[in-house]
Amino acid sequence: MLNLSIIEKKEYFKHKRTLLFHNNVLDTELFDEEFIDLIVTSPPYNVGIEYNSNDDELTYEQYLNFSEQWMQNCYNWSKTQARFCLNIPLDKNKGGHRSVGADLTKIAQEVGWKYKSTIIWNEGNISRRTAWGSWKSASAPVVIAPVELIVILYKDEWKKTNGSKISDVTGDEFKDWTQGVWGFNGESKKRVGHPAPFPKDLPYRCIKMFSYVDDLVFDPFAGSGTTLLVAQNLNRKSIGIEIDSTYCELAKNRILKETGILNL
Repeated sequence: MLNLSIIEKKEYFKHKRTLLFHNNVLDTELFDEEFIDLIVTSPPYNVGIEYNSNDDELTYEQYLNFSEQWMQNCYNWSKTQARFCLNIPLDKNKGGHRSVGADLTKIAQEVGWKYKSTIIWNEGNISRRTAWGSWKSASAPVVIAPVELIVILYKDEWKKTNGSKISDVTGDEFKDWTQGVWGFNGESKKRVGHPAPFPKDLPYRCIKMFSYVDDLVFDPFAGSGTTLLVAQNLNRKSIGIEIDSTYCELAKNRILKETGILNL
């Protein structure tokens, strides 16, 4: 079980070395200590996705304020050598063209996170082309890159000297994944039952690359539980927060199904 003193809150689910909380990451008093080794998450993109309990159509200023608040909380709960893998869009054009990737990366650094690198995730099975602007004309062309970012940040020290010091990434994986472009397909909303799931490949690579066995992996937007179940299957501890009770139940069922029923 997790060796973590946590103040009283809504613990939704506990299984093996995984904890899921039905709560809001904006709650500054949710945790009272630094416990995170690695954050792997994909926050709401503010593009009008119909979540049950989250407003995904904020003004852009409201969205940036929201981003600052949750990243500040995560920073406060992270250990000195914590890493942060932030999956966000490169940009968006719904409601006006915005440099989301650049803006959120800047906010993360203003909060205190230090920048290390950016991985380009090329989703081969999607296309975001909905408008050309001007067709075959220089008058007003619209350029859309069908990729997302995984921004790699850290708290105070990049070199990892704490933890088990046991890495499980293979030589071939290391050579492949240290190239800055990752190619794998996105996840099916229908198959998972969540409006914005990410595929297991994303946390799988991040967890193996940037954490040791037995480290604690955190996802402040647990959603369907992908980060948590992958962390459990890779012999890491994991904690997730999810604001919506329906998605908490979805995550619970996926974790039980895909990590084994028996508690250790």
